Amino acid sequence: MEIKERKSPFTVCNVGAWSMTVVSSVGIIMANRQLMSPQGFAFDLATTLSSFHYSLTALVCLVSNAVGYSASTRVIPLWELILFSVVANASIIAMNFSLILNSQGFFQISRLSMVPVVCVMEWILHGKQFSRGAKMAVVMVVVGVSISTVTDVKVNAKGFLCACVAVLCTSLHQILIGSLQKKYSIGSFELLTKTTPMQALSLLFLSPFIDFYLTEKLLSNYKFSSGAFIFLLLSCSIAVFCKVSLYLCIGRFSAASFQVLGHMKTICVMTLAWLLFDSKLSLKNFLGMALAAMGMLAYTWAVEAEKEATNSKSLRNRKDKVSGEVMKPLTST
Repeated sequence: MEIKERKSPFTVCNVGAWSMTVVSSVGIIMANRQLMSPQGFAFDLATTLSSFHYSLTALVCLVSNAVGYSASTRVIPLWELILFSVVANASIIAMNFSLILNSQGFFQISRLSMVPVVCVMEWILHGKQFSRGAKMAVVMVVVGVSISTVTDVKVNAKGFLCACVAVLCTSLHQILIGSLQKKYSIGSFELLTKTTPMQALSLLFLSPFIDFYLTEKLLSNYKFSSGAFIFLLLSCSIAVFCKVSLYLCIGRFSAASFQVLGHMKTICVMTLAWLLFDSKLSLKNFLGMALAAMGMLAYTWAVEAEKEATNSKSLRNRKDKVSGEVMKPLTST
């Protein structure tokens, strides 16, 4: 009996998932820059905007479920959905506080720290091991992105505390996405359908208080123009694809891979800002982007090498088992 070895290269679906992540993430950053910047429409109610994102995503998921496109058959305990929503909302709120209280440089450093934090948390919670090549690649990505993005670094006690909460909650949130999909054998869109309604309702309730504390403004004080409404709708529409691609990529790969390869978004945003908005890029920026890109390629190669080694070991074990079963009747008399 012959067992044929099958390789598992990146499929079209995998490439499509990553492409959706990068394109939607870059798109929403560009849309939000126009919507929220003082030079644009000055909609600076960040938590309210996040609640709108989740509300439209929940509406799309519920409509899809109602028409039978994504009929939900798995049951997730209510306490796990509540825990998931608390962690996800804490991530959003703490990230907004960190952005307000810290300098842009320290905020970027805190986001970069999520890469090693996710790796450590996956090791602690799931016993996941990383090869030496993967660890070196993670270092290359973190160093490269920090070189190209980090400038002024100022921090205070409140800002540092918010940044720590944001990093831990965001990392745990992304790990929970993959854990729930594996634990309940549930698809990414089905999990999104189960989690977003609770997140949307809780954020809609909390956002006025959070935004008033941060900006001393309410949604009722903002004067909508037709342009602001169009960009708000555009931001919410792109956010739906962001959420879908987030769950899809983490479900197919892992939270660590999503964090490492997700920094391709940073490189794309900086490149587009240079091409479209005449943003300046120094030699240091280019070198940092090049190092980060090499780190991503090295990480991809290391992960694929680990998969090949695991598959080869599994194949050898299966061959040995089959050989033993064939030889057993011959040797027994």
